Amino acid sequence: MKMNPSRTHARAALLALCALVTGPAIAQGWPDKPVTLFVPFPPGGGTDAFARPLSAQLGKQIGKSVVIENRGGAGGTLGATQASRAPKDGYSYFLGAVHHAIAPSVYPKLEYNIEKDFAPISVVAVVPQVVVVNAERVKATTLREFIDLAKREPEKHNYGSAGNGTSHHLAGELFKGLAGVSLQHVPYSGSGPALRDLVGGQIDSMFDGLGSSAAHIRGGRIRALAVASRSRAPGFPNIPTAAEAGLPGYEVATWYALWGVAGAPADAHEKMGAEIAKALATPELVEAWNSQGAVPGPATPKDMAAFVSAEIGRWAKVAKAGNIRID
Repeated sequence: MKMNPSRTHARAALLALCALVTGPAIAQGWPDKPVTLFVPFPPGGGTDAFARPLSAQLGKQIGKSVVIENRGGAGGTLGATQASRAPKDGYSYFLGAVHHAIAPSVYPKLEYNIEKDFAPISVVAVVPQVVVVNAERVKATTLREFIDLAKREPEKHNYGSAGNGTSHHLAGELFKGLAGVSLQHVPYSGSGPALRDLVGGQIDSMFDGLGSSAAHIRGGRIRALAVASRSRAPGFPNIPTAAEAGLPGYEVATWYALWGVAGAPADAHEKMGAEIAKALATPELVEAWNSQGAVPGPATPKDMAAFVSAEIGRWAKVAKAGNIRID
């Protein structure tokens, strides 16, 4: 049968157009090269404490390197901006934190939108925050003693944070309001540097994620006064809750979540989500998470999106109440 040339050309053009449109939505053979994991804080902080074991386990599972790119600064927003501009090929991921649900309320000029420029994969860990003090600088051994000390010596004591507008900062402001005390805020470029100065005795206290403080608490280098959760943390049964220690209503959790870059192949994100679920169920990560007082969070993209949206709303109220904005 004789083919109509014009029809043949039209069919070829249609097939080419379909390939052009659908091509980026399919990640053939994923993964066939290393994966990049953007961590928007310096090494040594809470995000890094989960990124390292997670990336190692993922690397074993997928048979490719998972390379961590630490990009700290501006309360985690610089790293988020860089991650949002990464190639949309299914090989770039972003391990953000509760800070990125706070940022929309305190940074009026963000260069990314956490709900539009990223695709939710899974909340990998939820950790209660903990009130910790340097044992040499602060003689208080209980939360009530620390509050009484701060009231007797207003303006004398301080607390460090991962930066202006981070969860550490807002947790400190929330604590000050509930306890009726005055503490000077000392912002750092990440929780790692702040924690090093706490351990070294340059600052008095922190409202830190339990994950990053855990080793220093166990080592006796800093003293934990209370966890900001309704129940005591796994692996730390001797640390009372804030309510038990005399400050009811003080509940703050630090969470860490994995996003892909919006517009990348959907099936690559689905495969990554499956690998994350598999990794979090391994004995290695279950033990690592327990040692940091952590539990996995909402695992499906839909549940994670709803969770992050609710967190954005919650922290917007705290930021507004404290008049916290960073230009």
